[in-house]
Amino acid sequence: MYKMDCSLAIWQLMTSPFCAMENRACMSRIRTQWIASSASGETQTYSSNGQIYLSESCVKRLLEIAEGSEFLRLQVEGGGCSGFQYKFSLDTVVNSDDRVFEKGGARVIVDLDSLNFVKGAMVDFNQELIRSSFQVVNNPQAEQGCSCGSSFSVKL
Repeated sequence: MYKMDCSLAIWQLMTSPFCAMENRACMSRIRTQWIASSASGETQTYSSNGQIYLSESCVKRLLEIAEGSEFLRLQVEGGGCSGFQYKFSLDTVVNSDDRVFEKGGARVIVDLDSLNFVKGAMVDFNQELIRSSFQVVNNPQAEQGCSCGSSFSVKL
């Protein structure tokens, strides 16, 4: 088990002007809980099995595009048409609050704040005629998502 305090990144997600209207009530409840837990000095405990999974197509594509020590960073930000959005980028810096997920030599890094929004999900690479992209699929933390697959709303 590991402990994690609510952080500035979560606060920024909750107060982002890009939050969809449908998530405003959710954000208000989370904000109230965050303020209460911060005032009392409480921390939330999360299971260390917070895991994300990499599909074979994700591994294959990462091995093709990553150079040297590069890895795929997955972040969750406020925005998109459903309240939150996934952001993928190639990176070389591993921060102290990052979790590393590796399969077949391909690495995906997720910061602890974002991990709470994607734990149990799979990172996939989808190639179509109109676009090719990394996507988060089968996210048990998401209630609904946009048809583009880039944004989602959170289950409570």
